[in-house]
Amino acid sequence: MQIRFLCPRWGSEALSWNSFIQKVKGAGYDGIECGLPAGTSRVWIEDVFEECASQGLMFIPQHWDTYESNFQQHRKTYAHWFSLVETIRPAFINSQTGKDFFTQQQNAEIIGIADEFTKRTGVPVYHETHRNKFSFACHVTRQYLDAMPSLKITLDASHWVNVAESFLEDQADNMNAAIQRTAHIHARVGHTQGSQVTDPRQPEWEQALWHHLQWWDAVVRRKRALKAPTLTITPEFGPAPYMVQMPGTREPIADQWGINESMMNLLRERYRK
Repeated sequence: MQIRFLCPRWGSEALSWNSFIQKVKGAGYDGIECGLPAGTSRVWIEDVFEECASQGLMFIPQHWDTYESNFQQHRKTYAHWFSLVETIRPAFINSQTGKDFFTQQQNAEIIGIADEFTKRTGVPVYHETHRNKFSFACHVTRQYLDAMPSLKITLDASHWVNVAESFLEDQADNMNAAIQRTAHIHARVGHTQGSQVTDPRQPEWEQALWHHLQWWDAVVRRKRALKAPTLTITPEFGPAPYMVQMPGTREPIADQWGINESMMNLLRERYRK
């Protein structure tokens, strides 16, 4: 099985696309995961997709900015976003989907929009486990997984750790169910009071890193057992406000790019065999 690592555009927006692509390639990533706000030009999306392809890089669109609390408006905005990526054929789309306060039936209807897109285009949509979305907690996501056999997720366990204020030791069955349906990983390490540790390379975060590695290991083992050809992983430590800033100076407490590159290298070596 080939494990392909994607670089988040998040945090590097100050770089031009050409500079960013060259930096991504120089670091050894296999592709880019990029959030596309609703106002993004379809022509721009097509151009960037083609540019990445010409450089041998995957381009994975990410949906994240549908926030309306009114269900009907939310549904309309979410459906419109998919029209922006209708003309490209990425390997998949990562979607932060629905709202934590919508009913299960309402969120299922929104997920259905993504399902229809997949039927129409053949492009899978994986739903990211994320605070504020339908998948904000491990035990709640389990309800959707049980009710929707075709639902596939992007596992970002850092959010669940934060929500549950634990490393989910008492939710092993729920986490195992999530692992069985994981199609893509966001490799960020969270802790019980936040969704991002300051620097996972430091000894004070050894326990938090260990827990996340066990979950990622389980995904890799399952994919290999299924003889899946590919698994994608995005090291996704973010800038402020995910990254803590020094009081007063607002300087980042650590190097976001360096952490993500280090995480990629750690996992590449870990799963090389």
